[in-house]
Amino acid sequence: MGLQSVQQTAVIECRGVSVVKGGTAVVRDLDWRVAADQRWVVIGPNGAGKSTLLEVVSARAHPTSGEVRLLGETLGLVDVFSLRPRIGLVSSKVADAIGEQERVRDAVLTAAYGMTARWREDYQADDVRRAEGLLHQLGIAELADRRFGTLSDGERKRVLIARALMPDPEVLVLDEPAAGLDLGAREQLLGLLSGLAADPGAPAVVLVTHHVEEVPVGFTHAMLLREGEVVRAGPVGTVLTGEALGRAFGIPIQVGRFAGRFFAVAATASRGAAAG
Repeated sequence: MGLQSVQQTAVIECRGVSVVKGGTAVVRDLDWRVAADQRWVVIGPNGAGKSTLLEVVSARAHPTSGEVRLLGETLGLVDVFSLRPRIGLVSSKVADAIGEQERVRDAVLTAAYGMTARWREDYQADDVRRAEGLLHQLGIAELADRRFGTLSDGERKRVLIARALMPDPEVLVLDEPAAGLDLGAREQLLGLLSGLAADPGAPAVVLVTHHVEEVPVGFTHAMLLREGEVVRAGPVGTVLTGEALGRAFGIPIQVGRFAGRFFAVAATASRGAAAG
């Protein structure tokens, strides 16, 4: 298979996907395709359906209607327990499942078996070396023997990313990884994700956020959601515009870019500042 064919291989395909919860469609007739070499950001206001969509594309939930193909398998026709290790997930639910007393090394290592705590399972020396190597790669090797519950929010996010990478996934899914971080921890995390985006050996990445300021440098594509529907999707520079973001968030927005990073303000606020 040639390089172009490999790059165009779809790892996520959604066709007419809808998800209904409590009688309300939180995702509506969504079409989406993620290729193996792409890094996507999904942005939208609260209630746009972002986290629900991530549950589906990480094989943690099924659509009410439509077809979802993940890594060549059709959701609903495949054993999700064999599929999930191929999809690395970083989310608050994963963090909550890890015991406060679990050692950091074990919080990463147990992902090799799809578990969240050490029990009676045996790990190979190669597994231990991989877990420690990931902690080193993410700059937190010194935390290996710390208890998960003693970590700062920024440290926890790095541990969760190391854990998600432990099974060598083909897709990495991150649900609001910068939420709750202070400025320094956020910038460190975004630098880490930019490095991951630039690595040709890294898996495809899908990141959900509310804020364009949290889009790492090097991300290639974006999708805007509003009330479960796609406002716009495609190459990041054509999607993260004031016009499209204004439609997604329901207010006039002005977008700028500095050193490869996006920022956005309400257009009314920027006019008021200029007038003052």
